Amino acid sequence: MSDRVPTALLFGAPGAGKGTQGKILGQIPGFYHLSCGEVFRTLDIHTPLGRTFYEYSSKGNLVPDDVTVAMWKENLHAQMTLSYYKPHAEILVLDGIPRNVKQARLLEEHIEVKAIVHLVCRDMNAMLMRLRKRALRENRADDAREDVIRRRWEVYESETRPVLDFYPEKIIHEVDAIGTPVQVLQHTLEALGPIHDKLFGQQEMDGDL
Repeated sequence: MSDRVPTALLFGAPGAGKGTQGKILGQIPGFYHLSCGEVFRTLDIHTPLGRTFYEYSSKGNLVPDDVTVAMWKENLHAQMTLSYYKPHAEILVLDGIPRNVKQARLLEEHIEVKAIVHLVCRDMNAMLMRLRKRALRENRADDAREDVIRRRWEVYESETRPVLDFYPEKIIHEVDAIGTPVQVLQHTLEALGPIHDKLFGQQEMDGDL
């Protein structure tokens, strides 16, 4: 990938609804959703990067940031090659990456972050309830434990939340994460819609002529 692609980041603590909003946005023309978790799940372990990933994950170790970004880049390139993702007409919507400041720096070569939607929830009890329901629905009983949830929040606060300070404050849009997915989507689109129109609106109008 030689050019940086226009990108929106979905940010928020565990349970804020990043994945839900990303999936919904991915169904709207003009947006392409790519989840870092999905990249890992679809990774071919017979490739060099896949083998490297397996070497770390099979031992329960964290995958190094440069390997994570390399895997992400390879996956995105495949999406572009197959024309699933069209950077000339779609905003790339990311969730789950960057997870720390080092990843944000590594990604700068590949993406141009136009906006960050920061899904904010100040009601911890609501977040706990949401995560427990999700864990039970997806048959991940361990993730329903409060100590596990709180540990994930601690990791987010220490490693991921500082990423917000890496980007200009003017591109960060806070959205209340508590509400129905439709309500959260409405506010998310209020932040991202004008940016999409500015980037691609004129060419879409030209295409209709």
